[in-house]
Amino acid sequence: MASLCYNACIMSKVVLLAINAKYVHSSLAVWVLAGGVTRYAKLPHDVHIVESTIHQHNDDIVDLIAASAPDVVGISTYIWNASKLPGLLKLLRESLPDTALILGGPEASHNAAFWLKIGADFVLHGEGEYNLPMLLDALAEGKPAPAESSLPAEPIDPYNADYLNALQGRLAYLETSRGCPFQCAFCLSGGSGVRFFPIESAKTQIYKLSQSGARTIKFVDRTFNCDANRAYELFEYIIGLDTTCCFHFEVGADLFDERTLSLLSTAPPGRIQIEAGLQSFFEPALNASSRQTDLHKAEQNIRAILQSRNIHVHVDLIAGLPYETLPDFQNGFDRAYALGAHTLQLGFLKLLHGSQLRAQAENLEIHYSAEPPYEIQHSPWLSAEDLQTLKHAENALQHTYNKGRFLSVLEYVLSVSGIRPFSLFRALGEAAPNHATSLSDYAVGIYDFCVNLPGIDANALKDRLICDWLSMVKGKNAPHFLKNDGRNRVTETAEQMLGRKIPRVEAAMLSTGKGVFADSVHRDPVTGLYTLHFVEL
Repeated sequence: MASLCYNACIMSKVVLLAINAKYVHSSLAVWVLAGGVTRYAKLPHDVHIVESTIHQHNDDIVDLIAASAPDVVGISTYIWNASKLPGLLKLLRESLPDTALILGGPEASHNAAFWLKIGADFVLHGEGEYNLPMLLDALAEGKPAPAESSLPAEPIDPYNADYLNALQGRLAYLETSRGCPFQCAFCLSGGSGVRFFPIESAKTQIYKLSQSGARTIKFVDRTFNCDANRAYELFEYIIGLDTTCCFHFEVGADLFDERTLSLLSTAPPGRIQIEAGLQSFFEPALNASSRQTDLHKAEQNIRAILQSRNIHVHVDLIAGLPYETLPDFQNGFDRAYALGAHTLQLGFLKLLHGSQLRAQAENLEIHYSAEPPYEIQHSPWLSAEDLQTLKHAENALQHTYNKGRFLSVLEYVLSVSGIRPFSLFRALGEAAPNHATSLSDYAVGIYDFCVNLPGIDANALKDRLICDWLSMVKGKNAPHFLKNDGRNRVTETAEQMLGRKIPRVEAAMLSTGKGVFADSVHRDPVTGLYTLHFVEL
C-alpha cells in the first residue's frame, strides 16, 4: 500500500493517465478531470496528463508516468483497457511504491472490490471532476477519503491551449449532456435522467474543436436528440459553421421530427454522421432488455436521412439479447441491411459490470467470458456454434460492406443470386475469412466464392470487382486476374477529360468494351469512395 500522506504545504504532483484504444483516439475524461481539479480543489495540485494506447508496453507507460515523479496517479478505466490494467498496476506499485493509485471510470467504479484487491488505493464512483479534487485535497492534508458527492459537477470546458496542442488532429470528443432517458439493460448510461449542459457553452466548445484541426468530432451524449428542440439548435449551429470537420452523433432514430429531418437534409455532405442503435428488430428481445424503440418510425427516419445522400448513417445490431435465436437475428439483420445504411455494425452482447443484464445473467442462463469485454459465450437462445456462425458473418461484413469495399459486387450478387444478405455474409465469412489478409488476396477470395453462386456471370462479376477496386483503392494495381488490355487507351481518354495526368493503375477496360477510370482527386465526403467515370472508346 502506498504512503498516502504528503506535505500539504508543497504542491502535490498528479499524473492523470488515459489508455486509449488507438493512437488516433484522444481522451476527453482526463482533460475534464484536470479542469475539475483547477476549479474545485482547495489546495494546489500540479497536474500532468499522459495519453497512451493499449498497444504500448507497460514499461514505457510507467516511464512516462515516473518522469513526473508523481504523488498520485489517476487512471481512467474502460472496457477496452481493463485487461491491460492489472499488469500495469503491479508495475506501478513496484516502480512507484509511495505513489497513491486512484482508478475511476465505468470499468473500475462498478467493480471496485476487484481493483482495490489487485493494487488500487482508491476507486472513484460518480462524477470525477468533482470527486477527484476532493480526494486529492484529503490526501494532501492527511485526512480520510471523503464520501462520494451526490452533487452534479458543473460542466468543465477542457479545451484549453494544452489540450489543443496535444490533440494533433486526432479524433476529438465532446459532451453536451450527461445521462440517458432510457434504461436499456445492457447499458450503464440510463437510470438517472439527462442533465443538459448550457447550450451556449456547448456552442463555444463546438467552435473551438471545429478550428482545432481535428477531422472528426464525436459527441459522447448517449442519445443526442432526446430533446428535439435542443438537438435542432445544435444541428443548425453545426451546419452553419465554416469548417471541414465531421461531427458524429449517437441518436435515437425514432426520435427525429420532420423539422429536424428537413434541417439535416441541408447539411454540407460529410458534415454530419449519425449512429443509430437499433440493436434488434425482435420485440421479445427488446422488451427483455427494457429497450424502447418505435422500429417502424426508426426505419422511416433512417430512409429519409439516407435519401438526401449527405449524411453518413451507421446502424447497430446486438447479437445475443435474451430470447433472440439465430433465425430471429437473421431476419432482423436482413431487415436492417435493406435500409441501405453506410455501416451495419454487428456487435455481440457484453455483460458489463453494473448492467441489469449482468445481474440477470445467471437466472437467464447467459454465459459470458470472465475477462473483458465480457462477451456472451452461449445462452438458451444462441449456442456456441450459433455465435461462431455470427462471427463468420461479422468478419465478412466488417471487411466488405462496413469498409465501403466491394459494394457493387455485393449489390450484384444479392440482386441475381436470390441469396439473402445474412446468408451471403455468413457463407462468405466461412469461405473467405479475412484475418490479416491483403486486399488483393481478399479480392481473389471474393471472386472465387461469388463466381460459383447461382445466376452469376463471370465477366459481369469481374467488371464490378474492377469498378470497386478503382473506387476504393488509390494508385495500386488491381489483382492480376482483373487486368486486361486497353488500359492505355482508357488512360489517354481520362487525361483528356480531366486535363491532367493520371496513373495507369486508375484506369481499366471492362468486358463490355467501355472504359472506366477513377478521379482520385475527388472523394465522396459521405462514402469515402473515389468518383468513377465511364467512357465509350
